[in-house]
Amino acid sequence: MNIRVAIKEDCQRLLELINELALYEKAPEEVTVTLVEFEQAGFGAGQVWKAFVAEENGVIYGFGLYYVRYSTWKGCRLYLEDLIVTEEKRNRGIGKMLFDTLVKEAVIKGYNGMTWQVLDWNEPAINFYKKYSSFIESGWLNASLSKEQINLMQVASI
Repeated sequence: MNIRVAIKEDCQRLLELINELALYEKAPEEVTVTLVEFEQAGFGAGQVWKAFVAEENGVIYGFGLYYVRYSTWKGCRLYLEDLIVTEEKRNRGIGKMLFDTLVKEAVIKGYNGMTWQVLDWNEPAINFYKKYSSFIESGWLNASLSKEQINLMQVASI
């Protein structure tokens, strides 16, 4: 298994893995990003994300996608958006290889730490992160507005 930096040509496969994760997380309808949007965000002029992929014999079996998050309390931190290993290749150390690569990236870039989210029912992921002595906090609720909600708010204010 080889860990390398993701390239634009990987995006189709990354989206397949994202959809696999969404199905596992019981929210397949929530993946609405298009391939074009995904490619632009990762490789366009205003690049937002970067990723490392786990590849064997030309096939990508997992990836870790991140971006820089700024915390007014902590400064720049690596925000791990997704750490995915396809189901058929889990429990073979691939997730560890990807996570260790992301930790190394945080050190190289001089970030003040890493943050991510994990679903409270996802025991395999929670147990994986506990192996790193990571702090899993409670008491924070996720909040968001969809593109449609933002557009409706804008129209209502006109």
